[in-house]
Amino acid sequence: MPTVKLMGILNVTPDSFSDGGRYSTATLAVRRALEMVNEGASVIDIGGESSRPGAKPVAVQTELKRVIPVITALRRKSRIPISIDTSKPEVAEAALRAGATWVNDITGLRHPAMRTIVARYRSTVVIMHNSRYRDVAQDIRQFFQTQITVAKKSGIKRKQIILDPGIGFGKTVQQNVTIIRQLHKLKTLGYPILIGASRKSFIGKLTGADVDHRLPGTLAAHAVAVKNGATWLRVHDVAEHKQFFTLLS
Repeated sequence: MPTVKLMGILNVTPDSFSDGGRYSTATLAVRRALEMVNEGASVIDIGGESSRPGAKPVAVQTELKRVIPVITALRRKSRIPISIDTSKPEVAEAALRAGATWVNDITGLRHPAMRTIVARYRSTVVIMHNSRYRDVAQDIRQFFQTQITVAKKSGIKRKQIILDPGIGFGKTVQQNVTIIRQLHKLKTLGYPILIGASRKSFIGKLTGADVDHRLPGTLAAHAVAVKNGATWLRVHDVAEHKQFFTLLS
């Protein structure tokens, strides 16, 4: 089993599908972040806007008020790499100034200003696929080829880029399964791949498990993903993943 790295999820939102409202203050959020660091996370991904279906858009200032105090406080206590999970260039830049070193962009670097910011700060960037299509593997591959070219033209270096096929974003249950099974087709692009299947609804639809009981399905999906080429896993349950993959390796 290849070596896997864990990105710990820290949602500082009132309405995220799994842990919304649980870390509503900077103190609670930083405490959880440090727990995940101790459990084996290699990076902490902080998000201030829910990406669940039907979630209401959040204003820039609202998102900033949620994430910047957490990033600032966490940076004072730990040197763990911090990722900002946002699609807004203004939020990304403020987060990078506050101490983040990654940008996790669910819109796949479509915004020119986001590309400029990532290039300027030389941050690691997760480019996520987020759209509907017919031929799942081929469409995602073409999307990444296009976005990689655009990113490089904007001054983003190859070593900064990580690819995320966007499990659960604009995809059917079967398409999510197909992506995980066919990751080797994306691996040929030569970039690290991040998979985030943690507690996603397709697991519930396949197993009948509610969101709080999807860890076994999450581990199974992530095990197949790593076997097929994933390098990074974006997870809620860091300790369980660390133990699981330690034994598999």
